Amino acid sequence: MKKIEAIIRRSKFSAVKKALHEVGVNFFSYWDVTGLGNEKQGHVYRGISYSTSDIQRRYLSIVVNDDFEQVTIKAILEAAATGEVGDGKIFVSHIEEVYRIRTGEKGGQTLK
Repeated sequence: MKKIEAIIRRSKFSAVKKALHEVGVNFFSYWDVTGLGNEKQGHVYRGISYSTSDIQRRYLSIVVNDDFEQVTIKAILEAAATGEVGDGKIFVSHIEEVYRIRTGEKGGQTLK
């Protein structure tokens, strides 16, 4: 099993969510986060432009069976990309075990 964590633009969240549902990833968690990066965002207050390095993003956490890893990554890459600096990052790590709390069952079948 793999844990796929993605940090994407908030404006691309709907497209990413739709792309994930289309490939069969129907459960994931997400949070609104603030980070620092290479992209600079400007804000205008009373006609004066201010630049800040704090960037608003959405953080997705998805656990999938190994056979869904590349499908999930491809869906995120295609739906989240704008071609501009600040599109985000995807991190993949290995998950040792998963348990379903309700029944106590463990393993990959708990993700279905």
